[in-house]
Amino acid sequence: MFGGAFRGLAWLAGALATIAAIGVGAVLATVLAATLAVIAIMGGAALALFSLAMRARRTVQAKDPTLIEARNVGGHSWVAYGWDQNGH
Repeated sequence: MFGGAFRGLAWLAGALATIAAIGVGAVLATVLAATLAVIAIMGGAALALFSLAMRARRTVQAKDPTLIEARNVGGHSWVAYGWDQNGH
């Protein structure tokens, strides 16, 4: 319609829009990478804490030899371990 009068202005507007789109894409990529890094760090920390808890659970020894261990097996049902040792 206007021919060459606005061709240069349209090209400049297109270049600016392209630069803006590249900038927005770079910011979004950075945010995504940071989010994934935080998720990985938190997952690793949770796995480490779980590992330490399981190790501590396995290594706990009762100091009282007459103490028995009982576990809840669902609802109001419990199973006791250690009561039959030493003839008790």
